[in-house]
Amino acid sequence: MRRIVVIAVVFMGATVVYGQVGQDLKAAGKDTKDATVSGAKKTKKGVKKAYKSSTHAVKKGTHKVANETAKGADKVADKTASKPQ
Repeated sequence: MRRIVVIAVVFMGATVVYGQVGQDLKAAGKDTKDATVSGAKKTKKGVKKAYKSSTHAVKKGTHKVANETAKGADKVADKTASKPQ
C-alpha cells in the first residue's frame, strides 16, 4: 500500500510539473511570435524611412546636376557666341 501511495504522489507531482512545462512552452512560443512581429514592424518602418530618404536625396541630386549643367551650358554658349566684327 505504501508503495502505491508513493507512486501516486510521484505521478501527481509529475503531472503538475508536466502541465507547468506545457504552459511555459506556450508562453515561450507566444513571446517568440510577439518578438518576431515587433521586429518585422520595426524593419518595415526602417525600410520605408530609408526609401523615402534616399528618394529625396536622389531627386535633390538630380535637380542640382540639372541646374549645374544648365549653368555650364550657358557659360559655354556665351564663350562660343560669335563676336560682332
